Amino acid sequence: MNYTRRFVHVAVLATLASVAVPALAQSQSAWPNKPVHFITPYPPGGSSDAITRFIADGVSRVLGQPVVVENKPGAAATMGTDYASRQAPDGYSFLVAPTAAVALAPYLLKTVKYTHQNFEPVAKLASSYGLVTARKDAPFSDYKGMIAYAKANPGKLTFATNGVGSIVHLTGVLLHKETGVQLVHVPYKGAAESTIDLMGGRIDLMYDPATAARVKAGELKGLATNSGIRNPELPDVPTLKEQGFGDGSSFSWFAIFAPKGTPQPIVQRMAEAVRQVLDAPEVKKQLQLSALYPNYEDPATFAKSLKRDAELLQKVVKDEGLKIEQ
Repeated sequence: MNYTRRFVHVAVLATLASVAVPALAQSQSAWPNKPVHFITPYPPGGSSDAITRFIADGVSRVLGQPVVVENKPGAAATMGTDYASRQAPDGYSFLVAPTAAVALAPYLLKTVKYTHQNFEPVAKLASSYGLVTARKDAPFSDYKGMIAYAKANPGKLTFATNGVGSIVHLTGVLLHKETGVQLVHVPYKGAAESTIDLMGGRIDLMYDPATAARVKAGELKGLATNSGIRNPELPDVPTLKEQGFGDGSSFSWFAIFAPKGTPQPIVQRMAEAVRQVLDAPEVKKQLQLSALYPNYEDPATFAKSLKRDAELLQKVVKDEGLKIEQ
């Protein structure tokens, strides 16, 4: 009797397994068969929201299903990012967010409970051109000249950022470490205030693409683009590499993620969809408004980039003693 029961039990399990596997494969192959949600950890109306909506519209056309944008702002973008990490890994929820929300906040802010490992990297969408800017009357006209001046005058130059532990701040820290110079950090609440002081000569430098319009207008000096390519809006501003330094590839990027455990066939299909969208002229134009350029990386490539950048940022935060209460 016991053997009979065991046989029946095993037979039932085998039958269920044989049904479940094709059903799972079928559900993945049929994806998406209902609206997909893109979560942005920022409020409506900002540049991150606008970029997310442009990409969502394009993905909707490629996949043939509505893509709904959910705004989940709060707590320096960590509230929406945490919310996204806790969604079902069924291919109907994705996070669209920049470096700071996923690769920096978990190591900088004490209250954040998620890490980049709570997500499946889907694709890098875009990267920042980056920009090193100086006051108009600075005694140098390019990045190479600034470094020479800083070495001859340690601790004399000041650089402004939009806050301690921000991507802009850490970019400056890393650039200074690479070149062996000492500059004084002056944190502000935002780029608008620091740009005013830079124009007024009260500070010397900024590492923020928000100053691009002022450089274009001739009100500030553009010393270098700290990405691998020149910004077409500032064609006369050379890259760091062109001035004899490292390639300066910015780790300030915008990307799409899925909750951990999302099936890889779905991850791959979404990655291919956003790759097609990034080729659209209207998306490139929207990215350019935020000093970003399309810089697609597939899931495998982006997974490596994400790991590298998260580890680098974690190390800088630790070395600088920047753990912050939220």
